Amino acid sequence: MGMRVVNLLLAALLLLVQADLWLGRSSLPHVWTLRGELEQQSRDNDSARLRNEQLQAEVADLRAGLEMVEEKARAELGMVKPDEVLVQYTRR
Repeated sequence: MGMRVVNLLLAALLLLVQADLWLGRSSLPHVWTLRGELEQQSRDNDSARLRNEQLQAEVADLRAGLEMVEEKARAELGMVKPDEVLVQYTRR
């Protein structure tokens, strides 16, 4: 009789462990769902990272373009900003 109780107790414990594995917070279906969400988030992050790199390149191009326009305006049109003093000299 004592052995039968031990066997039933062990079987109950095994069922509890199995129930947690299949139905609990750390269950296999839950882990599979989280893995799928992680893969989707990784794809979203890669896409956002690529877009950020493109935007950074655009900003750099715009800055370089504006600097070139300003340089040309200074050289060819004599552009001077309001807080600047223009000093010209000639070589002999």
